[in-house]
Amino acid sequence: QVQVVESGGGLVQPGGSLRLSCTASGSIVSIASMAWHRQAPGKEREFVASIEWTADITRYADSVKGRFTISRDGAETTVYLQINNLKPEDTAVYSCYTHVQVLPDRYGGYWGKGTLVTVSS
Repeated sequence: QVQVVESGGGLVQPGGSLRLSCTASGSIVSIASMAWHRQAPGKEREFVASIEWTADITRYADSVKGRFTISRDGAETTVYLQINNLKPEDTAVYSCYTHVQVLPDRYGGYWGKGTLVTVSS
């Protein structure tokens, strides 16, 4: 069993910043990758950013490049999403997805429940 828990969301004014955190725990042999997605009200969930754990390779949606930074704590099983210059259109539930090795020959993907980011003056 793998648990994924996000934190750090809240109400922020336009132009402000937030740092979201996501920690995976449980029966994890190793982490392959972790990613952030978001779902705005009335819209489908969309990819935001991802990081390959060992290679430390990051990818971003075009809509967030330059404002969002994904990083990991290599000593832990935590990924961060630094969000700068927040815009009202960034309002969404931000969810974390982790792809992990749970057995010597088995991998699985797990989602957290998400953390709400609201950008409003």
